[in-house]
Amino acid sequence: MVNFSDLTFIFRFLPVFILCFYLTPARYRTFTLLLGSLVFYAVGDLKMFPVLLGAVVINFLFGRALFSHKNKGLLIFIIALDALMLVEFKLLGQFIPGSLVPIGISFFTFKMISYQVDNYKDKIESEPSFVKVAAYFCMFPQVISGPIMRYEDFEKNEFCKAASPIEPGDDEENSEDVSDSDGIVEKQEDMNVIDLDEVYQDKKSEQKKGIIRILESLEDGFRFFIVGLAMKVLLADHLAMLWKDIGTIGYESISTPLAWLGALTYSMELYFDFWGYSLMAAGVGVMLGFPFIVNFAQPYSSKTVSEFYRRWHATLGSWFKDYIYIPMGGSRYGDARTVLNLLTVWLITGFWHGVTLNFILWGLIIFVIILCERYILPRLPRFAHSLIGRINVLVLIPLSWVVFAISDKIMLRDYFARLFPFFGIGISVNEGDFIKNLQIYAVILVCSLVLMIPGLYAYFEKHRKHPAFTVVLLVLLWACVYSLSNAAGNPFMYFKF
Repeated sequence: MVNFSDLTFIFRFLPVFILCFYLTPARYRTFTLLLGSLVFYAVGDLKMFPVLLGAVVINFLFGRALFSHKNKGLLIFIIALDALMLVEFKLLGQFIPGSLVPIGISFFTFKMISYQVDNYKDKIESEPSFVKVAAYFCMFPQVISGPIMRYEDFEKNEFCKAASPIEPGDDEENSEDVSDSDGIVEKQEDMNVIDLDEVYQDKKSEQKKGIIRILESLEDGFRFFIVGLAMKVLLADHLAMLWKDIGTIGYESISTPLAWLGALTYSMELYFDFWGYSLMAAGVGVMLGFPFIVNFAQPYSSKTVSEFYRRWHATLGSWFKDYIYIPMGGSRYGDARTVLNLLTVWLITGFWHGVTLNFILWGLIIFVIILCERYILPRLPRFAHSLIGRINVLVLIPLSWVVFAISDKIMLRDYFARLFPFFGIGISVNEGDFIKNLQIYAVILVCSLVLMIPGLYAYFEKHRKHPAFTVVLLVLLWACVYSLSNAAGNPFMYFKF
């Protein structure tokens, strides 16, 4: 059920939860969110459920202490404790067979660290209750694979705040009472009299507007959810089939054209899988009254790799910038310090994704590219600068994803030997494999490439409420349901991170 593209989640958990959420009085909806999120997580990972609960309780207690006493030593201790928990489970999961890693630990740990830092910096105005803090850490649309919402955005929920009660007669203390001869208390005719019918009509009108606003949020959130679902089910899952077919053939045996097609395929699979998840998570958040969290902003339209990673998994990138890069000094203390800070950030980024050598190597590759863009490209003519930046995004990024995808160093060497056959390593067993796979997956590949055109999604986002798009979305929903009912759904790729 933790998989958003699971029919059980779509047609059972989600509608039941939304119904319970909005039937709950506004002031108690945060509790409903917490309860639903705990059920969601427990169903997905019951064995590691106590780890999440323990981390929530400990971080709440330290957060409460930090709210009262801005003690830097206390802040460093709880950050170190959270980081140690993350590192320990990452290492155990990699090197000890049978070890269990709590799902989503990378994401809820980062939310806990950001909460503590923001708390210390007085970015949290009033001390939140345990229910609020726990709901923020555990909220089911984000606990598994992000996006990494900040607490200030969590506070912006418009449907979890109770409206101020209207108390008739509040101004009666300003009136004077007079008694007639029979002892009957009467109001003076010239006093300010509250029209109770008008008050209740206004309250009824506000309630009607509130219901309309809820329905609009449900509709808008569901639109984003369907688009994300279609990206996952109709594109990413089918692109995954081509990538798996290439692996089945054996990297040492594929032709060079197929190797390049594979690099493109995996890049698009990862893109639509995670962008699809992010849209679904953001859509569910909108349904519940939270602001839309942008996690992908057309990264492949970027002019440089630096810009690419500001647009790709944007909440993670901004997290590293705000809580690691800038606190370490950013680029304020000279080139040597800047290089060291960038190296630290990208080594941690690689480790965050996994402890195997390929993830560390991937982080180092991105670090070197960004370093070249920062210190070498500006020295070149403007035209060359722009051209090389585009090549870095459209060629080097897909090649770096190959390193990201293949953890076995022998297999990784074989793949690059097929990408660049002039090294003289490996031979192509079947020169016709490229044409064969291109014919099978042509429609999926073309659709994926078209959807990567920046203006297309931007047009949808602007006109998503148009009746024509409503019809398209309904067709996409039916196609996704049909596809899911006839095949085992693949889990989202970032679940393992």
